[in-house]
Amino acid sequence: MTPAEDRDVFATTMGDFLASWNLPRATGRVYGRLLLNSSPASLDELGEALGLSKGAVSVAVRELVSWGLARTIPQPGSRRLLVEAVGGFEQLLAASHERTRAFIRVLRSGTRSAEDEKAEARLAEVADFFESYVDAGEQMLRTRRS
Repeated sequence: MTPAEDRDVFATTMGDFLASWNLPRATGRVYGRLLLNSSPASLDELGEALGLSKGAVSVAVRELVSWGLARTIPQPGSRRLLVEAVGGFEQLLAASHERTRAFIRVLRSGTRSAEDEKAEARLAEVADFFESYVDAGEQMLRTRRS
């Protein structure tokens, strides 16, 4: 397999992987490509490399930026942006933890609406489980950073 084919396979695999996390497949493909690039790329370059429209790449980049996995670099005197990956799995895990914390807050707020103590206990158990998951992940990130 050629290096170009290897890059395509990697980007496709990242797309499939992140799709399993309910992110758009195009977002995963763009992220995969950004991880492989040694320098920032334009939306046009990414679209051409991945066979995606500029609109699809733009949406993917916005998603990646919202997850903290990419950053855009404005070009002076132009509306054109360059994009680069800013992190790896650590950023994805940190972003996942943030979304999980929001989920935990929703679960905790549901206890006020529970029909009875059994339902309230179930909500608390689910929230506690996800809280343990986030705590374990945070500990892993702290250990990795030290």
